[in-house]
Amino acid sequence: MTLSKGPKMTDPIPHPLTPQDCLVALMIAVSASDERIQTAELVKIEGAVNNLPVFASYDADRMHVMAQMVFDLFTVEDGLDALFGLIRDNLPEQLFETAYALCCDVAAADGAIQETELRLLEEMRYELDIDRLHAAAIERGARARHMTA
Repeated sequence: MTLSKGPKMTDPIPHPLTPQDCLVALMIAVSASDERIQTAELVKIEGAVNNLPVFASYDADRMHVMAQMVFDLFTVEDGLDALFGLIRDNLPEQLFETAYALCCDVAAADGAIQETELRLLEEMRYELDIDRLHAAAIERGARARHMTA
């Protein structure tokens, strides 16, 4: 009798996402939530990845993988719940407010925050357990950064 070789239950399963992947996935999710990804939103995401210290060692080519993952999840029932499950499993708590701030900036980048973006940001506040007062400060900062004359 031959036993098939398969993964052992004790083998560690590597996390599919890095913390930076999580941040990118959330930014893409906010941008795609209204079913129209605006150029200003893409520029905001690329700017964050290219300039912020949290992304210093991030392989920007992974952005395409994260985008496809988000698009795939958005096509299935409970895909948003699955996305938040991945985020909870792979994003350190110390980056929860960073994630929310980046997503607020993406939502505000095109000058108009759509209802679907607002709902996703609300869900994100809940899933990441962002205190309402902290969330308001983050939102106000995003609004101030994207104000036009």
